[in-house]
Amino acid sequence: MSHSNDLEDIVRTVIDCGYHLLCDLGPGLLEGASELILSNLVERRGFAVRRQVPIQIKNDGGFVDNAFKIDLIVEGKLLIELKSTERNSPVYAKQVLSYLHLMDLPLGVLMNFGQPIFKGGLQRVANNYFGPVQS
Repeated sequence: MSHSNDLEDIVRTVIDCGYHLLCDLGPGLLEGASELILSNLVERRGFAVRRQVPIQIKNDGGFVDNAFKIDLIVEGKLLIELKSTERNSPVYAKQVLSYLHLMDLPLGVLMNFGQPIFKGGLQRVANNYFGPVQS
């Protein structure tokens, strides 16, 4: 399968897969299950996906391994953080932004599969990323 490696194409594919996951299985799917299924759906669209990616933190001249784990990274460019809660919390987007900063990645998508409407649990989080330039 041929596909573009453009970050916005990756984002569209991941969001489309997340939307179909929620439509097919309904809200409330646990994070572990949504991670496995979403990973599989995105891989079937031809994109490389890494699951449970450890983050190393440099602090005061030393390193802390496995301080956090990122749910999914697609094509080494897009961070996906999954939740399954009835309410969105502002801390979730802050968590994604911290991960983006630590991993030096431009863009993350927060997906909360606990929301009854997909759009209500979806949020883009940018780390010095302004999207495609329109000419």
